[in-house]
Amino acid sequence: MTGASPRLRIAAECSRRGREAVVADCLSILRGGEPDPTLAVALGGPAAPRLLAGETRADVDLWSRVWAARGLLWALDPATTERASDAVVAALHDPAWRVREKAAQVVARHLIDDALPDVVRLRDADPVPRVRTAASRAVQRLTAAGE
Repeated sequence: MTGASPRLRIAAECSRRGREAVVADCLSILRGGEPDPTLAVALGGPAAPRLLAGETRADVDLWSRVWAARGLLWALDPATTERASDAVVAALHDPAWRVREKAAQVVARHLIDDALPDVVRLRDADPVPRVRTAASRAVQRLTAAGE
């Protein structure tokens, strides 16, 4: 299933391991935990084994956090979103722009209200246009949901 879209790979992993386990492992990775190789392939796709086998520790850490945020994008549901809130808000401050962008997408998709001040800051001041765009969408979705 490594050739499937991230959404489909993550859905399959949730079916195989259980949504709660996938969310818990993604949260652990976002907080600096080691990725399970099977989960890494589900989150990262065909590039994951190559990256995990031969890249620097910094690359493994970076892409693991990006993929973990991607996992939350597709694995969270109303029952798990509140539990993920703190880790997603923290990811909005990650030094890697790809992690900030993906975390802003998670905020927009799952309406993580606690993140509003952080996505406003990213929308207004992040140096990376893709992060500002994702943060802007998150702000729009959060404010529209609050009306």
